[in-house]
Amino acid sequence: MNESILIKIFTEFISLSKNLLVLFFLISLFVSFLEPFIPFEKLERWMNKQNLLLGNFAGASLGFITPFCSCSTIPLLVTMINRNIPFQIMMTYLFSSPLLDPWILGLMYYIYGFKVTLVYGCVTFIFSMIIGLILDKLGFEKYVKNVVLEGVNLETDHKRRKNILLNIKVSLIETLQLMKSVIVYILLGAFIGAIIKEAVPTSFLSSIGDYNQWIIVPLAAIIGVPLYIRLSTMLPLTNALLASGFPLSPMMALLIGGAGASLPEVIMLKSIFQNRLVLAFVISVFLMATLSGYLFLLINVD
Repeated sequence: MNESILIKIFTEFISLSKNLLVLFFLISLFVSFLEPFIPFEKLERWMNKQNLLLGNFAGASLGFITPFCSCSTIPLLVTMINRNIPFQIMMTYLFSSPLLDPWILGLMYYIYGFKVTLVYGCVTFIFSMIIGLILDKLGFEKYVKNVVLEGVNLETDHKRRKNILLNIKVSLIETLQLMKSVIVYILLGAFIGAIIKEAVPTSFLSSIGDYNQWIIVPLAAIIGVPLYIRLSTMLPLTNALLASGFPLSPMMALLIGGAGASLPEVIMLKSIFQNRLVLAFVISVFLMATLSGYLFLLINVD
């Protein structure tokens, strides 16, 4: 590995670390500030009375209205754990949030057209619900670690609603507490992500488009999962690849794999999930990306 590559890796590491830390801090602070105004206890009671399908629909819908990337889903996920939100809703949200939001769908419509956008939206929404339900039925809830933030109780919530300055103070304390517990994972994930981005030649991605799509769809999903991808910035770049002849089906597998999971996110999830659930999450994203790519191939969307 020559010196120029090392410099690029270091520069990308600094940039990615800064972006992830700032984004994680701001979203954590925002979520913490909103916590006392969200009736989590009512949501928990209501969801426990409803059927599983409705609960999963709520989780996927929550992902749709929270325009987060894969890494920035973690703060709200920790809040949901502390607020005893049903496991299936949390997992459905975790899958759907980085893949769906109005901005992404609007940008996708502009680039790819209505048919591709409709299929993508339906597939990711439904697959997120199915995976959340399956993981819940298989009992993976027991692999969630006991991530407890101080001050999460109804009495404190009431005080924070009445006193904005107190809410800001508690939000900062909770945010710094959460940052302290995950900062090592964020930096490690950023370092590995920088190596992948700068050391893996981009020509490799273009070259695989010449092979049989039934083979390159899962390969594209595998390539996508370790990458840190924000769909809002990746979509214009993929348009150039499509224009150069790269097939749509593996492109969708790459997008879903990359946006649904990333090495920085997976490493951060290790702070709140046990290894079995982390592995199940990665496999689920890979399967979602692969099956979505095959679906695009089967129905011949263009």
